[in-house]
Formats: sequence, C-alpha cells, structure tokens
Amino acid sequence: MNGRELCEALHSGRRVYGTCILSPSPKWPGAVAGLGVDFVFLDTEHTAQEREKLSWMCQGYRALGIAPIVRVPKPDPFWATMALDGGAAGVIFPYVESPEQVRALVGATKLRPLKGERLAGALDGTAALEPELADYLANRNAGTVAIVNIESTPAIAALDDILAVPGLDAVLIGPHDLSCSLGIPEQYSHPRFDEAVRTIVRKARAAGVGAGIHYWVSIDQEADWARDGLNLIIHSTDVVLLAQAFRADLARLKSELGDEETEAQGDAVI
Repeated sequence: MNGRELCEALHSGRRVYGTCILSPSPKWPGAVAGLGVDFVFLDTEHTAQEREKLSWMCQGYRALGIAPIVRVPKPDPFWATMALDGGAAGVIFPYVESPEQVRALVGATKLRPLKGERLAGALDGTAALEPELADYLANRNAGTVAIVNIESTPAIAALDDILAVPGLDAVLIGPHDLSCSLGIPEQYSHPRFDEAVRTIVRKARAAGVGAGIHYWVSIDQEADWARDGLNLIIHSTDVVLLAQAFRADLARLKSELGDEETEAQGDAVI
C-alpha cells in the first residue's frame, strides 16, 4: 500500500494494518513484506534511529509496497519535512493538544515545500495560492499522510477543534501516555480508559478522519475497538512479538525435553 492508498482508506473507514518496526536490519523489510501488513510505523520519539539509517528503512519498505509512517521526536514541522525528505510516506506528530500543532503538521505534509510567510498565509487563509501552485502542491502531496497522537485529557478536550483542521488524515491513540494522563497508569482494562478510546474513535470517524491505536496488550480489545470504528491498527512491535514467540517456543521445547523451566530474566521493554 502506498501513501495515497493509505490516505483514502483512513478517510473511508477501511481498516489498515501495520506494526511498529524498531530493527534497522536490511533483512527485515523482506521478512515484513510477507506478513500482510499495509504499512509500518517507524518511531523516532522513543527509539534511537539515525537520520541516514531511517531513510534506508523508509526507502526499503516503500520499494516493497509498504508505506513507512514515521513518528518524529516532537510536533515540529522541520522534523516532519526531514522524515519526508528521507522517504517517509507520512508523519505522526507526538502528544498533540491543539489545532495549531495540527496546522503545523498539515503545512509540512500537505503544502510542502512552502515555508515562511507564504506557508503561514496559506494555512491561516490570509493569502490564497495561485491556481497553478495549488494544483502542484495538491498533486505532489496527495500521497503524504498526516497523523497526530492523541494521548492526554487536554487533547480529548480539544479533539473537536483538532479534527476540524483540514488536511488531517488520522488520529492515533498513545495508550501508555493516555492512561497516565487519565490518572490510571497502565490500567488498560479500566472503564475510563475504554471510554476515552471509544470517544476518540467515535469523534474521529464522525469527522471522516481515521482513528487508530498502537496496542500490544490484548487482541480482543483491539478487535472490539475496531468493530466500533477503529481503522488504523498498529499491532505491537517487532521486538515484543519476537520475544513472545521465542519465549513460547523455548517453553515448549523445554517441556518436550523434560528440562526444568527457569524464571524469565525480565520482560521485553516496549
């Protein structure tokens, strides 16, 4: 799936599937291509990824028909354009709480390469673009995806204004930060957490914007939220999935051979 197809799916409500990829191994894109994912989520907010290495990852996944979506370290349009220059099909702004931050993302993703006063005028409506320039920008950026993280109670309070910004393709729930902002850290089965997720999903879909979550706790919860309208599904992370599969295989192997099971040496870090 390319960026244009991903944008269309997000707005139409069609579900798209991906996972978070941390490994920069050159063998990884080929392996991921056989998994049936539509896109990959490459995170630079919480993980260390060099700019050149990130670009190689983006180019590799794009060449295989998988849209690379990059979360930048902070909601800054210059970080967004760097990711796009490196080959990202879309950008996620972390911890967004205001429509102004969304407009900055839209400017970087939908009006690229405009900058400065011309960009500011186009975003606030004080300076209309020439028809030729408007067509050029629309065609050039039609396949660039704009997503913001909703992960706090202030973001939920401002959600109607956030969703009203033209050019936004999807909102993505950050479950860990959201649970902390709600005052119920890591209590993902708590009714208040579930209510917050469903509120975000319902409002986003009513506005014609995609609604997603990056989740690793329960497939049953993911499926339940998807039945309620969630359509941007980022399931777990390569490191976590590898650890889970290896732990299960090793436990079975030890059981088959009658070896004593030893206590795990620590859980995978998400």
